[in-house]
Amino acid sequence: MTDWWIVVPVKGTAHAKSRFGGSLGAHAPLARAIALDTVEAALATAGVRGVLVVTSAEASADFAGIGATVVVETGRPGLASAIAQGIELATPGSSTGDGIAVLLGDLPALTAEELGHALELAAAHRLAMVPDAAGTGTTLITAVGPVVHVPAFGVGSAAAHAAAGYVALPVSAASGLRRDVDTLDELRELTGRLGARTTAAFRGA
Repeated sequence: MTDWWIVVPVKGTAHAKSRFGGSLGAHAPLARAIALDTVEAALATAGVRGVLVVTSAEASADFAGIGATVVVETGRPGLASAIAQGIELATPGSSTGDGIAVLLGDLPALTAEELGHALELAAAHRLAMVPDAAGTGTTLITAVGPVVHVPAFGVGSAAAHAAAGYVALPVSAASGLRRDVDTLDELRELTGRLGARTTAAFRGA
């Protein structure tokens, strides 16, 4: 068995999920609800020793309130910087043989069972990943210590991670682990599967 530390980068500002449309900050509560549901699923996953959320100061209390370890993002803002900070902080807490995973925070239909299944598969690989439903992006990368992560999130990240040695795990395209959301239409497609906070926030959006 491999125990896991999960790093979740969360923007946590008024600019979160700007592609949802509307005025600046209009969907910030919805974006935060999505991230909270994602983190809560990770916290409930078997084999997870801790979840480290790298986010803004204004969002930190929400994640600490559900049991995550929270680190306020420092340095240059951005996904790559937040992930690097999270990995650096998670590494000393992991012992030899532990795994460190990076999970994106926009997976509102994710369940603990789905993440647990993927982590079981990942334990057999030094580096592994889960592509998004389209097969071009990435929602999860894993590394079993002492292997060092080579994060490459962004456009075409699935190909970039594969080139860096990450093995794509056989996770169903229907899994909530592969259904990240960038638009309200993508969120609507998951109606009936969304976490409680996302459901409530989306209803009021």
